[in-house]
Amino acid sequence: MGSAADGVRGRGRDQEMVDTVRAFADRMTTRRSIRHFSAEPVPREVVEEAVRAASTAPSGANLQPWRFVVISDPERKRRLREAAEAEEREFYSRRASDEWLRALAPLGTDWQKPFLEVAPVVIVVFEVHQGPNTPKPYYVKESVGIAVGLLITALHHAGLATLTHTPSPMRFLNSVCGRPAEERPYVVIPVGFPAPDATVPDLTRKPLEEVLVWQ
Repeated sequence: MGSAADGVRGRGRDQEMVDTVRAFADRMTTRRSIRHFSAEPVPREVVEEAVRAASTAPSGANLQPWRFVVISDPERKRRLREAAEAEEREFYSRRASDEWLRALAPLGTDWQKPFLEVAPVVIVVFEVHQGPNTPKPYYVKESVGIAVGLLITALHHAGLATLTHTPSPMRFLNSVCGRPAEERPYVVIPVGFPAPDATVPDLTRKPLEEVLVWQ
């Protein structure tokens, strides 16, 4: 039989857990996607530690099918922007449906992507598929998606802003980043401090009772 002291310790532990996760959730509610970055450099070690955190993500058969390519060279960032804008120009003018464009309208986005040059660091995340030196992976998109979530969370926790950018198609990223064919682009993430005059759309998140179902 447990003692009354055990019950008190259990309640104290439970409250500590609630307080910890509530503080974390409160901090994450301040995260917003930023499209206007400062050119102020970010410490290399911060990015490396954030990628290390991302690499703790669970993955199919523990094969860790991800590659994080960090771009800070101005010339490579310029090439990245030019190639991305070429695809985005086609998307906004020809590929996107009217419905899709209406959904994007509140975000104020268009084909121009200056943040790819202005942000001091751009992380291009690749899925690693089977190749000459890599085994067949499992649940690749699920695994990489979880890792990206951890990456964004770690960078936010460090005080940095991010944006998830997915130009379509993205195969040009293999050439820009010098990556082999078995690596497939997943997302582009500019990283840095917000510009002093940065603004974000006035968006709201769904309330907890709308997204949570207890059964």
